[in-house]
Order: sequence, then C-alpha cells, then structure tokens
Amino acid sequence: MVENDQRIRRRVWVGLAVGCAGVGAWLVWNRMHPMSPAREAGLAEPFVQVVGAGQAGGDQVLREKAEIMDPTPLFFPTAWNFGQQPLPPGSLKQPGQVFPSFEPQYPLITKGIGADDNELQGVPTKLADLLAQGNEAPFAGMGRVDRERSTLPVRAAYLEVRALENADNIISEQLGGATPPRADIAPIEFIVLVGSAGLVGEPFLTTGSGRDEVDNYFRNYLVKTYRLGEHLPPGQYRVVVGS
Repeated sequence: MVENDQRIRRRVWVGLAVGCAGVGAWLVWNRMHPMSPAREAGLAEPFVQVVGAGQAGGDQVLREKAEIMDPTPLFFPTAWNFGQQPLPPGSLKQPGQVFPSFEPQYPLITKGIGADDNELQGVPTKLADLLAQGNEAPFAGMGRVDRERSTLPVRAAYLEVRALENADNIISEQLGGATPPRADIAPIEFIVLVGSAGLVGEPFLTTGSGRDEVDNYFRNYLVKTYRLGEHLPPGQYRVVVGS
C-alpha cells in the first residue's frame, strides 16, 4: 500500500512538472512571436497618396477622381455651379430683343370687322324679304341700345359695435354726418376700450381700408364727433365701419 501511494505521488508531481514546463514554453514562444490582431474582412485600409502638379496622364486621372469624389455639398459654390465670368455678348439682350424669334399671336382678330350686313340692308318690310335674308346675324342688335342709367345714391357709413366677450350687438346704425375722403371704402375694424370715465386711449386699428386718410378720418370721427365712449358701458368692443 505504501509503494502504491508513492507511485501515485510521483505521477502527480511529474504531471505537474510537465504541465508547468508546457505553459512556460508557450509564454516564451508568445513573447518571441507576438500575434497580430485579426483584420476585418471586406474593409479597405485608408491610404494617403501624394500627387505632383505635372500634366501626365496618371495625374490627370487622379485629379478627375478627386473632383468626382469631392465630399463638398452641392449647394456650396463650386467651379461647376458658380462663376464670376461675364456673360457672352450673344446672350445679352436689349429691351425689345428678348423674344425676337417669336411672332405675336393675337387671340382676337380685329381685321375685317365691320358693320353687319343687316345694318346695311335695313329692316325688311316684307315677310318674304325676312325669309330670304335668313338668320345670318341673329344677335346683331344685342348690346347696342343706349339707355340712360341712373346713378346709385351715395350711401352713408354704417357703424356696428359688438362686445368682445360675448359678441353681443350693441350699436347698429348709419353715420349720416360722416363725410370720408372717399365714398367707396372697404370695411374698417377697430378695437376700443371703454372705462368708467369714457374711452380709454384711441381706437386700435385691426383691419384698415387700405387708405391712411380714410382710417385716420374715422378714428377721429368716432372719438371727437360721434363720442363713442359716451354710448357704451365699460368694457372691450369691436367696432366696424363700412359703407
């Protein structure tokens, strides 16, 4: 039994010694021959290539390749889309020479328009003449009758006041005493603020008529002549003046 135990111990120690020797040899070999990292397949290595300023064929190819592969955004000025060179003389046109090769085409032909044949012949007196004349110009007399047209009466300006809070109609009446600089005016809109003592400040113009003199006239008329603040309780209002 004692001999068997000794044999087993020898075998264990010999195995440990052989293993340590193998590990040591592997470490020494790795130090002497370092392994390079594995390269990823399919990825090209970056390179730098110096090109001279000669006119050889190879240089021309490299310059064209650099221009094609230029990463500059297309909206930046480049030699292809920007230049300070003057226009050629043939492309400069003087006034009246822009469309010299296009003949004018009139949608309405005015040549040969004259009086209708019915006007020259007069009104037929017999039924047979009317039938013989036919229906050459059935609408010859339309739109040629002179009539006296009465002019439309000048309308006074119309005032409408509504509350901003609930859009209730407070005032709706005609301004008979208003005489604006122009009779045909577009609707004018103001925003007014009324306090316990009357109108606070001047009416604020939100929609004008397109004429400063008309807008200023009605602003002064509402404040000084009509005295809008005396007709309204305290609050905010939308005032529209139109004709």
